[in-house]
Amino acid sequence: MEQPLTQHINANRPPLSLKEYEKVGGYSAVRKVLQQKDPAGVQKLVQDSNLKGRGGAGFSTGMKWSFVPMGPDAPHPKYLIANADEMEPGTFKDRLLLEGNPHQLIEGMIVAAYAIQADISYVFLRWAYKEAATLILKSISEAYEAGYLGKNILGSDWSLEMHLHTGVGRYMCGEETALLNALEGKRATPRAKPPFPQVSGLFGKPTIVNNVETFCCLPHIINNGADWFKGLSNSEDAGTKIYGVSGRVKRPGAWELPMGITMRELLENYAGGMLDGYQFRGVLPGGASTDF
Repeated sequence: MEQPLTQHINANRPPLSLKEYEKVGGYSAVRKVLQQKDPAGVQKLVQDSNLKGRGGAGFSTGMKWSFVPMGPDAPHPKYLIANADEMEPGTFKDRLLLEGNPHQLIEGMIVAAYAIQADISYVFLRWAYKEAATLILKSISEAYEAGYLGKNILGSDWSLEMHLHTGVGRYMCGEETALLNALEGKRATPRAKPPFPQVSGLFGKPTIVNNVETFCCLPHIINNGADWFKGLSNSEDAGTKIYGVSGRVKRPGAWELPMGITMRELLENYAGGMLDGYQFRGVLPGGASTDF
């Protein structure tokens, strides 16, 4: 069973440095898209892969990008934002990726930014993720030094800024338009749609907001192709997924498993079943905002 997202994450050691990440193929996807693909080609590949948003809505990632105005007349700057405001009670999948392999997120964000020709990118991070903040800042700095961020990336005519923004701790910031208001220094309340962020988002400019896990899938799709990604799954939804289990189970934790795994297999085979003395009565499948 392939586990592309977590294969280089090890709880017993620090996350990979830039040099270590490059040794296992890191940033090859950035080189590939800059040298071999135009932005439209990247968008099509991601759409063909059937990658759906890993933040909860499950909307087609490539289709979401396709709504961003492209071409010489498109408004600039364009923005790209990683939603790392993981405030849903009992969820911790993004934290695993942020602390376990931050360069994977940054590479995925660069690929996505190239696909929509973004100029400025932000990691919008949950205030409580202090360790993740330190690691992301260090990794962004390393990426700038190596030429993966900044002016004329790897000698191309495309440039990208990246910044870390830590939120102040409102649950509502996880909703993408509330997140945009927070980034603008306003109260984090959701906006009425339309207009949609892809056309009028941060500061009224075209903006894409995707979840951390969504971005982390992108380097692997670029390197291995759409059919490979679809082949990882047990269902019509492509790829793997990080499933977290918390509560009265014997082995709480997070596992990268194929899309389409059953609840029973997750709870019994991976989480070890219920704690002694407890019977299974119900589960929240997607955090506190879903039904039992």
